[in-house]
Amino acid sequence: MIESNQTAPLNLLATCPKGIEGLLHDELVALGATPGKTTVAGVYFTASQAIAYRVCLWSRLANRVILTLVRESMIDTADQVRDVVARIAWTKHLAPGNTLAVDFHGRSEQIRHTRFGAQTVKDGVVDALQLAGQERPNVDTKTPHLRIYAHLHRMNLTIGLDLSGESLHRRGYRRDVGHAPLKENLAAALLVRAGWPERLKAGEPLIDPLCGAGTLLIEAAMMAADQAPNLNRERFGFHGWAGHDDEAWREQKREAEARASIGRKRCKAQLLGFDQSPAALSAAKANAMRAGIPALIDLHGQSLAQLTRPETLTAERGLLITNPPYGERLGELPELVRLYAQLGEKAKALFPGWTLAVFTGNPDLGHRLGMRAHKQYALKNGALDAKLLLMEIGDAEHLPTVSDTQPVQSESVAVAAPSEEVSEEQTAHKNQDNAQMFANRLIKNQKRLKKWLKQSGETSYRVYDADMPEYALAVDRYGDRVHVQEYAAPSSINPAQAQKRLYDALEVMPEALNVDASKIYIKRRERQTGSAQYQKRAASGERFEVQEGTARLWVNLRDYLDTGLFLDHRPVRRMLGEMASDKRFLNLFCYTATATVQAALGGACDSVSVDMSNTYLEWAKDNFALNKLDTRLHRVVRDDCFRWLETANAEFDLIFMDPPTFSNSKKMRDTLDVQRDHPRLVELAMARLAPGGTLVFSNNQRRFKLDESLSERYAVEDITGRSFDPDFQRRTNLHHVFLLRHK
Repeated sequence: MIESNQTAPLNLLATCPKGIEGLLHDELVALGATPGKTTVAGVYFTASQAIAYRVCLWSRLANRVILTLVRESMIDTADQVRDVVARIAWTKHLAPGNTLAVDFHGRSEQIRHTRFGAQTVKDGVVDALQLAGQERPNVDTKTPHLRIYAHLHRMNLTIGLDLSGESLHRRGYRRDVGHAPLKENLAAALLVRAGWPERLKAGEPLIDPLCGAGTLLIEAAMMAADQAPNLNRERFGFHGWAGHDDEAWREQKREAEARASIGRKRCKAQLLGFDQSPAALSAAKANAMRAGIPALIDLHGQSLAQLTRPETLTAERGLLITNPPYGERLGELPELVRLYAQLGEKAKALFPGWTLAVFTGNPDLGHRLGMRAHKQYALKNGALDAKLLLMEIGDAEHLPTVSDTQPVQSESVAVAAPSEEVSEEQTAHKNQDNAQMFANRLIKNQKRLKKWLKQSGETSYRVYDADMPEYALAVDRYGDRVHVQEYAAPSSINPAQAQKRLYDALEVMPEALNVDASKIYIKRRERQTGSAQYQKRAASGERFEVQEGTARLWVNLRDYLDTGLFLDHRPVRRMLGEMASDKRFLNLFCYTATATVQAALGGACDSVSVDMSNTYLEWAKDNFALNKLDTRLHRVVRDDCFRWLETANAEFDLIFMDPPTFSNSKKMRDTLDVQRDHPRLVELAMARLAPGGTLVFSNNQRRFKLDESLSERYAVEDITGRSFDPDFQRRTNLHHVFLLRHK
């Protein structure tokens, strides 16, 4: 039985995000509690009822405060759980007519679902109440009077009351959260780790250059104003507890209100936030207003590139702290690599002598900052592993060494030993040199193509194709946009090193090609099977128009593996346009039918374009519409090309066939291997070719060999050597092109 009064010590558990248990332990001590055992994502402690209320009100780090009623071991079955719960004197905790909810965590051999576990605990509560002559309580999962906490792990069962109610990280001020918000208690932990409480006493300012909805700034401001983080919360879990002492609570609330009133008036801290998004700044302002500290934060609408040091900032030391995007998707990297590099550049240029604290879920991006972290802390941001990197901003010769750093606490990650640092610095310099060589190659290639581009008028072309083995990329320009394909590294290459090289390349690319980082799109190129090449990588719908000769074509650099336009086949499409006048044209494996567009504009009297993909056939229709082609004369057909050729009875004067290297799509009767199957494909196509007509057969199998029997039956001309424009002449095995005619 638990006696609940203000003076008797209570056994409690404070839960928190993983990685900040040590900080929570220290916070509990500062609030007057007596911490006990520290566990994963939590700290057990004892405290009076008044101190328990104070923890709920003042803890900046906890998620929940649990009043533990019982802890039992060797519990495995549902009957055992129910019996343990039924022995608790629930009449002391749940008043007649009040509702309850059960939050069950964990599992056992017999209890494998949290819903079943919660039902079992509720049944135990009902058993106890009915035995005491109290009516059966109702369940309210949203706003119960009493929220019961149950945790079963490795046959250890904990039953308690959730005194916090809704998680304490929800302070109530953040209705406008912006994109990918940082939880409030994690933001507070970052500030503590970065030494903000001590910096406050020293009069140091704080800046978040990428403030978003302002969570870091608001948490910092509440610390500076001595404002309890949950002062504005209307209801806690203990308000529905039968053992609640309202006078003790009111005393804690009155004290917190008085401290906040005085603290806000006395606060002299300089807190500045910058963001380029008007929506984010609007959310930050609204959040600060609800938090009660709008006058303490100075917000500015500036991008990182525009960031300047305000004239009011005269302090030699301060804290630059931010939580930039992490780049969880490959396509986000080009902008983020530049963003992190820019953050490092701005920090060194504007805030020498300050401390930079960056919280990131992608430590490889942290390397782009150009500074060595003298301390790192491993934390969790939800389910994502993340690190807080602390860096002293200054010239390279003034950067701190390992001997300058303080001892690293248990949940932090130690920095490298001095001998390793030298090696890392040498590696960094080598990577920088290689990156500059890569940038120089881009500039050189662009210059080499300049004359041809001026003469041809082409705006979509290849700039780079794995010219340097260290940078296995294909880089294509589409006007003012750049499409980057990363070739999958062989198993002999260290994946971490390959990733660093990719980031190096993305960092120098905007300046070398004179493009905005936001207009660089990246994908990883691997062998595709089945319908993988047709599957969306994103759903942006972000397509735009490019010009190729007289043709206007839709291109999408973000959503699919391929862009809708195979640049290496440009000379072949141009040739088809020149050959097509008054011809009946057939395009097999047509993709987005760009070849058909060129043939139609070249004067083809009619055409049929065949492919299995609805996605690409719709794209083809859009290309036809863009060029005002008559769809009564230029038709698209969804079918397996083998099947269509076997059943077709029309003849064509000009046929273009560009099959994939390999396909095992479920839409096909059999797999397709172009080396194995091309004789049958060619024979079927030649059966549809009119006398005097031409079959243009191409493929992208690097080691392709045309079957000798075809040369015996048909007049064959290999024109591969003539099928590359200057931007593709470095690698003339990208495709093979043959002209076949009836003898």
